[in-house]
Amino acid sequence: MASFNAFKNGLALVLVCFLLTSCGFHLKKASSLPDDLKIITLSGDDEKSALFAMLEKELTLSKVELLSAPENNVAQLYLSKDRLERQILSLFKNGQVAEYELAYSVAYTLKRPGLDPINQSFELYRNYQDDPDNALAKAKELDLLLNEIRMQASRRIVRELSQL
Repeated sequence: MASFNAFKNGLALVLVCFLLTSCGFHLKKASSLPDDLKIITLSGDDEKSALFAMLEKELTLSKVELLSAPENNVAQLYLSKDRLERQILSLFKNGQVAEYELAYSVAYTLKRPGLDPINQSFELYRNYQDDPDNALAKAKELDLLLNEIRMQASRRIVRELSQL
């Protein structure tokens, strides 16, 4: 009886693997940027921002050579200032804020030699629950959430660049 259950489980595993491969499922690969974006100049409104640093790191991980000064025949990526807005979603009975919606907006411009500039922008949303009794812990949670949003934004920019 135990060998029959093992056989049944093995057969189920083989069937799942077969179905996944037959439907065209593949694990997500790292973004590969076009050849004309393998060397770029990165600049922005606030080059000391956390998003700018994360974007530099993400581009380096994607094997992009970053130049410090603009050059002819080299693409230029200009990161406009990112913006975070909070909107109240709900209140406690005593009138204090219970939950916020965070909207993180990012805009950037890509200029490639011989082509029209591409202006892109997007927004990322997160809900954040506040608790006045645990202010220190909630402040730390908000910092972690903002780091996560910035990381997602930098990855999205690289992914959008790879789809050009």
